[in-house]
Amino acid sequence: MTTPVDMLPLADLDRVELSIGGMTCAACAGRVERALGKLDGVTASVNFATERAVVTGLAPEQADQAVAAVKKAGYEASVRVDGDDEWSRRAAVDRVTSLRRRLLVSAILTVPLMDITLVLALVPGLRFPGWELLCVLLSLPVVTWAAWPFHRATARNLRHGSVTMDTLVSLGILASFGWAVATILMGEGGSSYWIGYGQTPAGASAIYLDVAAGMTTFQLAGRYFESRSRRKAGDVLDALAALAPDRARVVRDGVEVVVPSGQVRVGELVVVRAGETIPVDGQVVEGRAFVDTSTVTGEPVPRETTVGDLAVTGTTSADGRLVLRAVAVGAHTQLAQMTAIAERAQASKARVEALVDRIVRVFVPVVIALAIAVGVAWLWAGAQPAHAIGVGISVLIIACPCALGLATPTALMVGIGRGAQLGILIKGQSALEASGRIDTVVLDKTGTLTLSTLVIEQLTLAPGADRVRVLQWAAAVEQGSEHPVAAAIARYAAASVADLPTVTDFRTIPGRGAAGVIDGREVVVASVPHAIDERMPLPADVRDAVDDAAASGRSSVVLATDGVVEAVFTVADEVRPSAKAAVSQLQRMGLSTVLLTGDTAAAARRVADELGISEVRAEVMPADKAGVIAALQADGHRVAMVGDGINDAAALGTADLGMAVVSGTDIALKSADIILVRDDLRVIADAIALSRRTLRTIRGNLVWAFGYNVAAIPLAAAGLLNPLISAAAMSLSSVLVVWNSLRLRSAKARR
Repeated sequence: MTTPVDMLPLADLDRVELSIGGMTCAACAGRVERALGKLDGVTASVNFATERAVVTGLAPEQADQAVAAVKKAGYEASVRVDGDDEWSRRAAVDRVTSLRRRLLVSAILTVPLMDITLVLALVPGLRFPGWELLCVLLSLPVVTWAAWPFHRATARNLRHGSVTMDTLVSLGILASFGWAVATILMGEGGSSYWIGYGQTPAGASAIYLDVAAGMTTFQLAGRYFESRSRRKAGDVLDALAALAPDRARVVRDGVEVVVPSGQVRVGELVVVRAGETIPVDGQVVEGRAFVDTSTVTGEPVPRETTVGDLAVTGTTSADGRLVLRAVAVGAHTQLAQMTAIAERAQASKARVEALVDRIVRVFVPVVIALAIAVGVAWLWAGAQPAHAIGVGISVLIIACPCALGLATPTALMVGIGRGAQLGILIKGQSALEASGRIDTVVLDKTGTLTLSTLVIEQLTLAPGADRVRVLQWAAAVEQGSEHPVAAAIARYAAASVADLPTVTDFRTIPGRGAAGVIDGREVVVASVPHAIDERMPLPADVRDAVDDAAASGRSSVVLATDGVVEAVFTVADEVRPSAKAAVSQLQRMGLSTVLLTGDTAAAARRVADELGISEVRAEVMPADKAGVIAALQADGHRVAMVGDGINDAAALGTADLGMAVVSGTDIALKSADIILVRDDLRVIADAIALSRRTLRTIRGNLVWAFGYNVAAIPLAAAGLLNPLISAAAMSLSSVLVVWNSLRLRSAKARR
């Protein structure tokens, strides 16, 4: 079944998403956020790294008001539709192309300019008439056209009464160029700034144009590589969205026709040939194939898929032809929901990021005031004007908090995107923050540690009973029942017998079993309490098997013919193959594990002993599971709850970190912070490890960014940093932060 449109969190009635263009730093994001916040009843969150704004309190039909507010603030905006962000992608490509073009021109002109100014400053005999004018002509395109993005952003923000990091860069470039031209016109020499501070040799002089051009080149290089890296970070999630094929082969009027995937309707038959990617979520009605799900769930081994199994969009049939009946298409497919959830998580802001935004908002004007104060102080102390201005420019440039603004959002973007590729959907930054604190993992048993299907572990026959006849009659009666135990008996019998006798007068025994007449004899397949109530004596062998099953937490179902018990089936829920390895990995990570179930204490202890879990909370009703979580929290534990997301919603919501193991296609409504899509319980440890690694990356980025500014500003103010070195260091700092975040792409699934 598909999930109704009005139940999917893909188009909230009071929520609008915008793609934002023209932002160059975290301060720009803050300005857009404040502009949107001025709309009545509206709150907004703007993410600089993803270039998106989430606007709440505004109906979709009022989105033009938000777009107008952004444009009035001096930026571009477009309403974003889930799964379609072509406007934003095109803007990102245009920005990178423009920066690359300006960087190349700037570098081509700056290198000879630096060579000329260095050589002619140190060797006056090589100077020729008009050499200063030549240097001015070489630098003019650099400080105007190449540096135009900085100047344009500065002018735009000044018109709106604000300053950003671009203001610092633009002022530094213009101050350097202006001072150089002034010294040429006044005929005054100054200090050489090729390498460090210090006077040129006797008889030599220098102009300041190399600083203006070099600063522009370094800033453009940093901005270019930063933009490319941010685009790569976004590509992690774009790759997931691109998995859905554009075309589908549909059976219509008995003929296979190829149509756009968006035109496939629920219930239609879709044909997938060997090597093709599955375009819809569908149930297999014909064929058998090994399906490669690694692109969606991170599972490396193809899964055998046959009639009755579910296949999802974006996976690939490796070796066979499948015919699917579409159960979810378009925005309702598992892939589309995964992408939407991950995109929304990327657009969210961590609490520390909001703090950084506030710091940046105040930091830029403080830096401008500090640069002016430092320059004046050096002049007051008797320094040459060129040196004093150079120190002020160094402070202006080195203090740019670009790295600070990128530290958190880039790591969030890459970490969440990589998680989606591994079958781990992190719904927001709160999951990352919680993962770093948890010390206890509570694991639901049924449907999480065990499979939802029951299995027959043992068949015990009474003396004289025929095994083949018992299996035939049990399967014949149970084939008319839909109970999970009936399905388990039917599967068990199918491995040994084929032909089943005809059953007449079939009837169910509510809560107990089923009965029917075979060859004129009354055959009952029912629970032990029913046999006792009907005064059906249990032979000794059967009684021993029932007692053993009860002691080990298993259930028993007897088969009786004309009131005589002939056999007992021992029934158990099957532990997932990956459960033991998953528990072991969690324990190696230093986490305590607790098994939580509504099943009997004996059944819970059996599973716990098999998996190596020491603490068990059994016979807990679904409504009481949240209370168990709360009690653990009251004892000082930070708790992660892992459940199947259906009966465990309250417990998942109560836990510090809720993790839902999901099967099927309906993943959008689970009450969890992290959704685990991969059908391998080792994904639990993967999710916690990835969350912790992302959190460590954010902290490392912030430590570097804060430490860089704290250490660099005093050095620049003391006159120990050349403006060129300051420009290079500031650009490199931003690139390093983005590169450190991109390392999260190497996260791999545990085996």
